[in-house]
Amino acid sequence: MSGQQETIVVKVGGSEGINYELVCQDVAELVRAGTRLVLVHGGSAETNRVAEALGYPPQFITSTEGFQSRRTDRATLEIFEMVYCGKMNKMLVERLQALGVNAIGLSGLDGRLLEGPRKKAIRAVVGGKVVLIRDDLSGRVERVNVRLLELLLGAGYTPVICPPAISYESEAINTDGDRAAAAIAVALGAGALVLLSNVPGLLRAFPDESTLIRSISADAVEAYMSYAQGRMKVKLLGAAEAVRAGVPRVILADGRAEQPVCRALAGEGTVIA
Repeated sequence: MSGQQETIVVKVGGSEGINYELVCQDVAELVRAGTRLVLVHGGSAETNRVAEALGYPPQFITSTEGFQSRRTDRATLEIFEMVYCGKMNKMLVERLQALGVNAIGLSGLDGRLLEGPRKKAIRAVVGGKVVLIRDDLSGRVERVNVRLLELLLGAGYTPVICPPAISYESEAINTDGDRAAAAIAVALGAGALVLLSNVPGLLRAFPDESTLIRSISADAVEAYMSYAQGRMKVKLLGAAEAVRAGVPRVILADGRAEQPVCRALAGEGTVIA
């Protein structure tokens, strides 16, 4: 990446309370100032609402390591695609376009942007027992189509990216957005990865926001897992993976605040380096 402008990857979650307008305003300011930026997004809360409205309420499973994920059968995947690739992605593209950013929305399927293996089986804890789930359409990102991202960034576009990814057998697979953002940051040689959610970072005593943990060494993340509630566990895991693979720093920060990305880059939140 020598001789190229530094790239920032921002992941904005899909939980209740996140202020997408403030996120988009801040992204637009950074892009106007010349920052190469990739925005990755979630949509979990809206997916849950739509699934309930369609009479197919969401199901969640907990792995033997304690990580929670969405149970993804074919019907769930279709609802997931409808919300992530449709409503959420185009909402963010529209807002950024209105702010003067030439945003382009893509899922991990498009151009095989995010690629990896589908999980053959998931070991999950159900009713205190470990069970094997074999029909889940989920997986992880191993490859990022850097050439496509560089083509878009070099032409002045701001990519707005969401799961699903595509498997090596060309199936759509649900994949974690935070870990996908980490893979993108590593692949692009990003200077920083910002993970925005509806809390100011990792809290020592959730939900007390005054107990914010301000910095963690990537090598010490395991020692802090006990403080992470719910999806924060996966954010910590993705952050550690990114730093160990060469991203200088990852910031877990507040997606409800004014200038959320700039504040995160200034060190507000939990900095993992």
